[in-house]
Amino acid sequence: MREDVDLAKDLAEQVRAARGPLAIVGSGSKRFYSGTVHGTMLDVTGHRGIVEYEPTELVITARAGTSLKDIERALAEKGQMLAFEPPHFGDGATLGGTIACGFSGPRRPFAGSARDFVLGTRIVNGKGEVLCFGGKVMKNVAGYDISRLMAGSLGTLGVILDLSLKVLPCPAAETTLGFEESAANAIAKMNRWAGQPLPLSAAAHIGETLYVRLSGTESAVGAACKRLGGEVVENGELFWEEVREHQQVFFQGSEPLWRLSVPPATATLDLPGNWLIDWGGAQRWLVSGAPEANIRSVAAKAGGYATIFRNSSPACDSLTQLDPTTRTLQARIRQAFDPNGVFGGTGAAVAA
Repeated sequence: MREDVDLAKDLAEQVRAARGPLAIVGSGSKRFYSGTVHGTMLDVTGHRGIVEYEPTELVITARAGTSLKDIERALAEKGQMLAFEPPHFGDGATLGGTIACGFSGPRRPFAGSARDFVLGTRIVNGKGEVLCFGGKVMKNVAGYDISRLMAGSLGTLGVILDLSLKVLPCPAAETTLGFEESAANAIAKMNRWAGQPLPLSAAAHIGETLYVRLSGTESAVGAACKRLGGEVVENGELFWEEVREHQQVFFQGSEPLWRLSVPPATATLDLPGNWLIDWGGAQRWLVSGAPEANIRSVAAKAGGYATIFRNSSPACDSLTQLDPTTRTLQARIRQAFDPNGVFGGTGAAVAA
């Protein structure tokens, strides 16, 4: 594990001294998502270290530049985990970049999102002020939960310094089952099973196969396997890691990769391209060269939205287009945190 370093004062001074936009820079593992970020680099990777870890309280506090690998290693030694199963997308992935992008893995619909596990945070706002929000236990979170605004903010509200996260025990047993199913049948099964008392922790459809992960006690997982049937998938842990980290062959194409968020029971969508359905139907990955307007329109009609995740066309707007009301609300929040537009103005400010 790398040495513990607190650069909070230095980072705050750099923000106060800024005479133009700042680009918050981490390891760069998720730079493909935030797009081109303009401004003077503000490197946060040196601000690192696990500040406090109380296994009996299921809470860990770490600095933003701390690597996910270091955090996950410390948790694993105590039989615990980050339950939202964050993707790394690179060896140097940091905690701050993970929360700033708001990414969660296959366990998300069954355990919760990254935002759900944020208990508290310390940030530097656009005025160079160090502010603390939330706490280290759920009871401390009352009124407006400002700390959770940092999840998915892409650095536009401030520099994340520290984060306190709730963690969970690792399951005693896990098994992945495979079923030969069409996409339509897989969506129906995933939603039916999600409403039943089954220890589900992941459900995805790739090609012509439905994959389901069961996690919990030995007895609960064993009983669920007998009830559902299917074939046991060897190296199930590796399979879900490849889905989470986009290492499956599906993700290797040269065409744009779209992420569609829709109600989980939504039927298959009429768009050309290759599909991977995750999160029990709520997250649909699409590799397609279809027009941007068509993809966004189909997602909106289904009651969801589309985001370009990886893109080969610079003309395409990468982030989700907001409706006027949401855009106005977002602008007001940014104005409160960053009145001078130090963190990216209207775009992303973090190259995570």
